[in-house]
Amino acid sequence: MGKINHVEKMTDNRFLNMYNVKATSVHDTPVNYYVASRAEKTEDLKLVSRENHPDGVLIYSIYGEKHDKVVLIRQYRYTIGDYIYEFPAGLVEPGEDFHEGAVRELYEETGLLLEPLHVPEEFEKPYFTTIGMTDESCAAVYGYASGEISAAAQEDSEEIEVILADRDEVRRILKEEKVAIMCAYMLMHFLKDEEPFDFLKRE
Repeated sequence: MGKINHVEKMTDNRFLNMYNVKATSVHDTPVNYYVASRAEKTEDLKLVSRENHPDGVLIYSIYGEKHDKVVLIRQYRYTIGDYIYEFPAGLVEPGEDFHEGAVRELYEETGLLLEPLHVPEEFEKPYFTTIGMTDESCAAVYGYASGEISAAAQEDSEEIEVILADRDEVRRILKEEKVAIMCAYMLMHFLKDEEPFDFLKRE
């Protein structure tokens, strides 16, 4: 196992910071690594704290009496200079349970109300997103959405279109559009599962 010798905070931003990790590899060679993190302080980095609290939450929600539509957002992202299809998602606020965060985020981004499902821990515990460059982890919350779409609670910095996609539209999106990978995998479930949340049941 490699050894971390020193960590230095390189930036001081509100939502995302860069840290320089000085380490020694398992082969006894020096390593100079950069980590992007939601952590505000070095001691809050997961490599320091060894705790995996979710930084964010993504919401896989189904809409409609027939459970035949999935709630997506089409959002402009500066990282690619283009629009991408994603699940509604966002950061968990300090002291907030991630289920509460999911309800809040879905409403803020879409105007819809979320009724979260209670699922086994292995389906909703925080998993890491892009471990090669960040220690960010996100928990997934599953549920049913209701109400009317509204952009009233969206932030001015956001450019979001809410999409209620049936299976035909999901198939088109996967074929033709840019899609976030975690969203894409779940949409593949949505296409194949007669009941969207069957995969969450313990056998």
